[in-house]
Amino acid sequence: MSPAQLTKDTRYMLPMYVPLLATALLAVAGYYFAAKRAAASAGGDIRKLAALPSQYGLFTALSVIIPTLAALIIGLSFGGLGGALPQVLLGVAGLGFLVSIYKISPDFRARTHAETWIKVILIAASVIAILTTVGIVFSMLFETRNFFSQYNWRDFFFSTEWSPNFRGNSALGIIPLLWGTLYISLIALTFAVPVGLFAAIYLSEYASRRTRSFAKPAIEILAGIPTIVYGLFALITVGPFLRDYFAQPMGFGDSASSVMTAGLVMGIMLIPFVSSLSDDIINAVPQAMRDGSLGLGATKSETIRQVVIPAALPGIVGAILLAASRAIGETMIVVLGAGAAARMSLNPFEAMTTVTVKIVSQLTGDTDFASPETLVAFALGLTLFVITLGLNVFALYIVRKYREQYE
Repeated sequence: MSPAQLTKDTRYMLPMYVPLLATALLAVAGYYFAAKRAAASAGGDIRKLAALPSQYGLFTALSVIIPTLAALIIGLSFGGLGGALPQVLLGVAGLGFLVSIYKISPDFRARTHAETWIKVILIAASVIAILTTVGIVFSMLFETRNFFSQYNWRDFFFSTEWSPNFRGNSALGIIPLLWGTLYISLIALTFAVPVGLFAAIYLSEYASRRTRSFAKPAIEILAGIPTIVYGLFALITVGPFLRDYFAQPMGFGDSASSVMTAGLVMGIMLIPFVSSLSDDIINAVPQAMRDGSLGLGATKSETIRQVVIPAALPGIVGAILLAASRAIGETMIVVLGAGAAARMSLNPFEAMTTVTVKIVSQLTGDTDFASPETLVAFALGLTLFVITLGLNVFALYIVRKYREQYE
């Protein structure tokens, strides 16, 4: 196509922001125009209307916005409809405006129709969330299928050797990576759960209002620290400290990068996930349950152990599950704190790695995307997804079991 023809074909194409801006202005203008038209249709007596004038305005505004957004999504899905998408959006917005204005009458139930549009928005939001999850799963499934068409699944799931080689003859066993993932996560949760839960009990049951107003935001600051900062803290502070004062004197090794380093620092990061959620859950336990226990002669600590914690246990399990999912998916702390060695060992002062670290390493660099050494990242991701799903199912079972006991 010559430059002259290209200029001629694109001369009348509108920029995308034009129909979007026009739709927004038409919606605002339609709101006020529809409200006035509704009042005028009732002779100025809004008591004769089936809905308030503002509901007529809302119906018109939504009739302009929602169909236009739907047309935008559909048009983008089909490649912009050959450059005619801006004109289509303008046409849909104008048609929605005209139809909604035409429907205005004293007997028209604008509130019901406006709520129908709102229901459409809510349904669309739910569908988008579900389709996003389905899309993520299927994207991993397709690439995982490609991986297993090139690499034996038995070697992937049951081999204890991880040695990728982009020149061929790779050993891609997942077991060492799973071991490192679970080992580091276990250490992190062993540290974070007691500290976070005890902090939540103190804040909700013992701390004064003044202390709580200071302590809870201070703990929650930990959740806002970037994980790379935690990784640097593990690399230059925690790792050398554990090596010099624990690993070397006890003969466990001389490496600053270790499972214990990453686990402890990750546990610090997880404290606010456990403490803040557990605190909110414990505070939601009805005060009448505490008063009843105290009235029967139980001490405050006995009330907490035998009444408050059991009643809040389903929510606490959910908080721990969130912390576990966060630990399993962490990458930067592991890279800087635990190293990248894929090995199986019980020594917590040795360097190991996790599934997420290897997902990143296999997808970075100038590599052939169709090779099994790259596609293995999707198999690792799908395996991690299944493990997390299993944790959710197990937590749901625990929650239901204890809910039946205390409801």
